[in-house]
Amino acid sequence: MEQQKKNEEQILVRITGQDRPGLTASIMHILSRHGAKVLDIGQADIHATLSLGILIRMDELHSGQVMKELLFKASELGVNIGFSPVSDAEYEDWVSRQGKNRFILTVLGRHLSATQIEAATRIIADQGLNIDSIIRLSGRQTLKENETKNIRACIEFSLRGTPKDRATLQSELMRVSRELEMDCSFQQDTMYRRMRRLICFDMDSTLIQTEVIDELAERAGVGQQVRAITERAMRGEIDFKESFTERVALLKGLDVSVMRDIAEHLPITEGVDRLMYVLKRYGYKIAILSGGFTYFGEYLQKRYGIDYVYANELEVDENGKLTGRYVGDIVDGRRKAELLKLIAQVEKVDIAQTIAVGDGANDLPMLSESGLGIAFHAKPRVVANAKQSINTIGIDGVLYFLGFKDSYLDERGQ
Repeated sequence: MEQQKKNEEQILVRITGQDRPGLTASIMHILSRHGAKVLDIGQADIHATLSLGILIRMDELHSGQVMKELLFKASELGVNIGFSPVSDAEYEDWVSRQGKNRFILTVLGRHLSATQIEAATRIIADQGLNIDSIIRLSGRQTLKENETKNIRACIEFSLRGTPKDRATLQSELMRVSRELEMDCSFQQDTMYRRMRRLICFDMDSTLIQTEVIDELAERAGVGQQVRAITERAMRGEIDFKESFTERVALLKGLDVSVMRDIAEHLPITEGVDRLMYVLKRYGYKIAILSGGFTYFGEYLQKRYGIDYVYANELEVDENGKLTGRYVGDIVDGRRKAELLKLIAQVEKVDIAQTIAVGDGANDLPMLSESGLGIAFHAKPRVVANAKQSINTIGIDGVLYFLGFKDSYLDERGQ
């Protein structure tokens, strides 16, 4: 046995050129006839040009013949081939590094430039992380100007190592995201990341592009007053409960029929239809946890098949008018975090498998509590405290942070 080990060697086979069906099978046929062991294999294709690497271990007596046959086969297939010896010490050192922490860096935007990618990967390099692989999650982009609607670009980097300072790394990624108009997500690559099961959304300014209380206030003739209070609350300048009570009081006397009209004309956020279709198709449980109103949450629930809705209930008098009061407890930031944990328990989902998406200061507790908290087109204070955010594309960008590729999805999910 010891003699056999001494007579075996590792060879890295590198093949580049025009891709074609059956190429890998042809190479493996030669290797199999000589009893080669495959220690590692990887391939990338860019514009129909492949780069294939195969690390093999085999008897030294046959290695020369194998390389000769592979050279002839490469010439026949019209590809380039190269060989590099790998010593036992080099191989064992490489194996020892495989136990290090793994992370996923996702970079996305409407378009991605070399400047943006350089900025993100420079931060990764400065933290001592090595890139193992790079894949494109988004579909290929057309060059036709009249077909550029909903263009999205996303690249996922698989990383290995331990960051020198993870807090600094996160902060730097968020900084370059703001400066270079892109979005970044940095996550540890665990089974929990690959098996997210529950996603909780804020509603106003997240799933819909408005604050419903502002819409109601416009109909009640107190729009300017309510908007001013809403902005202060979302920036975290005043207590949410206090601001909510003040705003609801200003709606006193508004007829409830107004709510139906507003619901039927809600401005749905870009990407919601695609996001909800994919989440439902792949078995995610979906919840709305909103500081807005139940009526509108339930409207979205019926439209998208959402599993849970928790929001605030407006009190209505016997004449169908709003009383200026609410019924039950207010769904504020603390309550959102509690509900996320409660739903996770009911669904038997580990908290690490949960996702939360929101834009306001009252969303910060659930963003922090969840396994993956995403600030979506959020207020400055929220972005400053979030580990990842989406500001450049629609809310379906969440799918990329979950690892979905466009090629996984059918036509309705595109």
